[in-house]
Amino acid sequence: MTYRHGMVIGKFYPPHAGHHHLIDTAAAACDRVTVIAAGSTVESVPLALRAAWLRETHPQPHVEIVPVVDDHEIDYDSDAAWDAHVAAFRSGLDAPVDAVFSSEPYGPELARRMDAAHVPVDPPRERFPVSGTAVRDDPAACWRWLAPPVRGHLARRVVVVGAESTGTTTLARALTGHYAARGGDWAATRCVPEYGRTYCEEKLAAARRAAGDPGLWLDDLTWDEEDFARIAERHLALEDAAARTGSPVLVCDTDGFATALWYERYLGRPAPEGFPRHEARHHLWILTDTGGVPFEQDGWRDGESVRLWMSGRFREELDRRALPHVVVTGPHEARLAAAVAAVDALLDKGWTFAAPLKPPPA
Repeated sequence: MTYRHGMVIGKFYPPHAGHHHLIDTAAAACDRVTVIAAGSTVESVPLALRAAWLRETHPQPHVEIVPVVDDHEIDYDSDAAWDAHVAAFRSGLDAPVDAVFSSEPYGPELARRMDAAHVPVDPPRERFPVSGTAVRDDPAACWRWLAPPVRGHLARRVVVVGAESTGTTTLARALTGHYAARGGDWAATRCVPEYGRTYCEEKLAAARRAAGDPGLWLDDLTWDEEDFARIAERHLALEDAAARTGSPVLVCDTDGFATALWYERYLGRPAPEGFPRHEARHHLWILTDTGGVPFEQDGWRDGESVRLWMSGRFREELDRRALPHVVVTGPHEARLAAAVAAVDALLDKGWTFAAPLKPPPA
């Protein structure tokens, strides 16, 4: 049967596979569908962000996502509470609906009050055994049920930073391998490589081509603020892409914070306040100390004295900015063990969601 106008209602806090199945089922059975994302101001994921996630996941032209703020009390035994909720839902509609699609026990009553048919969609949740409550309680355990934009938002981003020749890349790769070895959803754990090194190689190659001189080297390059802004921007884009397809942990080999210190090193002045200019969401920094790692010159590095200075600047800035971090030193095995302990502690803290509005106890 095809309905003219179907409605799906939910908090989508956050959206999961069960929600997407509900919307797709309605989309297949209706000429048009209005999805009412009914969020409360007490919830900690912005309603506009949830609506954006839904729009990305459901690009069907006949599906419209409409955010509606609904701060009314939840009481399924109260006509006044029902009237308030129905009025809020109707405010997001531009035409009457003739079907309400729902997996919730309140679905039949909501449909009756909307003067519409009720279409139940997997009420026992056998196809997708997940709920918003379960996701909020333990996103990592529900990772397989989350769409890419939600994963990108929730992934815990761990950044390995340090001066040249202090084992940052080695540790970042080892840390990635440790969590990928857990298997399951963790097998997708990703490591975002340092984009600054790639940019430097590309810049040198471009300078050689422009000058017709294959002998040009790093000291012949001229750097400006836009170079470092591009490095930070492109590195963050790589992070965002990896977070959407990875596991609950994303390992990053340096980040915009580190780029700001290299800005200082090469331009001879501190990076402007607020650099990098692009939003980043990182949760833990792991600083690789110089202790236990002999300096190795690969032809691209500054030198031992600069390594010691940069290592000190990393410590100073991590402390000054009060960024959550741990310093690892000594042989590789000790560094990896310390890094794993720090990441495990981060994961043990879990994810924090403000409690949604709930009905009174029965």
